[in-house]
Amino acid sequence: MLGNFFKKPKDDMDGRIPPGQSLTTRFPVLTYGPAPRYKLEDVTIEVSGLATPRTFSWTELSALPQTTLTYDIHCVTHWSKLDTIWTGIAVPDLMTLIEPKPEATHVMIHSVGGYTTNLALSDFVLPANLLASRFGDKPLETEHGGPLRLVVPHLFFWKSAKWISGLEFISADAPGFWERNGYHMRGDPFKEERYSDD
Repeated sequence: MLGNFFKKPKDDMDGRIPPGQSLTTRFPVLTYGPAPRYKLEDVTIEVSGLATPRTFSWTELSALPQTTLTYDIHCVTHWSKLDTIWTGIAVPDLMTLIEPKPEATHVMIHSVGGYTTNLALSDFVLPANLLASRFGDKPLETEHGGPLRLVVPHLFFWKSAKWISGLEFISADAPGFWERNGYHMRGDPFKEERYSDD
């Protein structure tokens, strides 16, 4: 059955496929715990830590410029999906409204339900990163992190936190949920940074 969903690439397709990955045309759902379901009007992003405190409402977020990007995504569980299309707020556009303090070097991403993951600020602010609300031509499904998720395509996909609810700016790297449970602190798929001992 797995052979119908996943396919080993014959080569790295000009550098697009990280080592150890298989291609899929599907979008597997991998989540710790049940997917939270909440209304659009309940979506907020709370900025905290080493930054001027602020809370963005869904209305405020929806009024920001929307960007559509196409890129490949890679899951630590060894699947890759190519040419995915996402629409949302480019992180640099959001950052124009956020005032981190000079000592902030990392950001802890918070999600509805208590999930967290860490990112270096230099990894977070890249132009390819989105707070995405649409996948393809449809609103992002709950199981895939809708109504709003972070997408960080250059790192393994657990860093692209679903159901994002907060950005906590911090002065040093610190592990989030999966990092405390054995995943790599950064998660570069092309370096095979899957687990803490990689």
